[in-house]
Amino acid sequence: MHSDGTVSIRVNGEHKRVRAGLTLAELAQEIGLASDKIAVERNLEVVPRSTLHEVTVEDGDELEIVHFVGGGDHAAADDSWTVAGQTFRSRLIVGTGKYKDFEQNAAAVEASGAEIVTVAVRRVNVSDPKAPMLTDYIDPKKITYLPNTAGCFDAESAIRTLRLAREAGGWDLVKLEVLGEARTLYPDMVETLRATEVLAREGFKPMVYCVDDPIAAKRLEDAGAVAIMPLGAPIGSGLGIQNRVTIRLIVEGAGVPVLVDAGVGTASDAAVAMELGCDGVLMNTAIAEAKDPIAMARAMKLAVEGGRIAYRAGRMGQRKYADPSSPLAGLI
Repeated sequence: MHSDGTVSIRVNGEHKRVRAGLTLAELAQEIGLASDKIAVERNLEVVPRSTLHEVTVEDGDELEIVHFVGGGDHAAADDSWTVAGQTFRSRLIVGTGKYKDFEQNAAAVEASGAEIVTVAVRRVNVSDPKAPMLTDYIDPKKITYLPNTAGCFDAESAIRTLRLAREAGGWDLVKLEVLGEARTLYPDMVETLRATEVLAREGFKPMVYCVDDPIAAKRLEDAGAVAIMPLGAPIGSGLGIQNRVTIRLIVEGAGVPVLVDAGVGTASDAAVAMELGCDGVLMNTAIAEAKDPIAMARAMKLAVEGGRIAYRAGRMGQRKYADPSSPLAGLI
């Protein structure tokens, strides 16, 4: 159990943090399901429906909840994800930097299908206060703004930035990144952890950029991170995921959503992240610096969707030698 009285579980493959002592019936009610119309499997064992009001969830539980639906493929339509109590259908988060203008940025967001965009907090241009602003092109009432701390190199400046962001727009869900130095833009994990602890105490819900280290990821989660966002490769490098093993280990050990943040270069990189079991992918440069940003945004949308479906489908096992797909019996 976590210090805030919650436990981490997975429900139908999704990370959730719920209060300790919650019964399976109460969990179903919170999700919006009637307990008399579902079946629950807990850690690979079916729970009798008559006991759903008695069985409580425990830290690390793996739950499968099923019900009857009409015929057809509803898998993609129903595959939403939740972070800090907010539910989204798109698993792609896009940035708002490096585009040639706001019009192109808005068109790319629409093509990507993203429901969340990261936004940097910068000083108002007092010399021209009527200059165009991002909010004129991407409506914060329709798209969730995720204020970030890009360019911060210590905990104090990151915390200060997000306090101003909350005052400006009322945002509690934020993206925290505290960088170590300008050449690699790698996160400073000591400062990142310190900022996470302070922000969590102040009621923020930080989604935290971090190194691809399972131990560091768990410490951030325990400190109050609502999502873990390990880098796939250095920011803006486009190198793709360099260490699939550690990303997979972070996914397996996390009780909150895991999203690859930084390093994606093309659609196949995004698909790999989703095939590893990540809950989503955040990217900026891969779309903004493409020769056709709008087309690349759509490619990324499809890649994230395809990778997620492949992960849920379960890939075939890998073999050392060939295995014929056609039967040899009856060969002429």
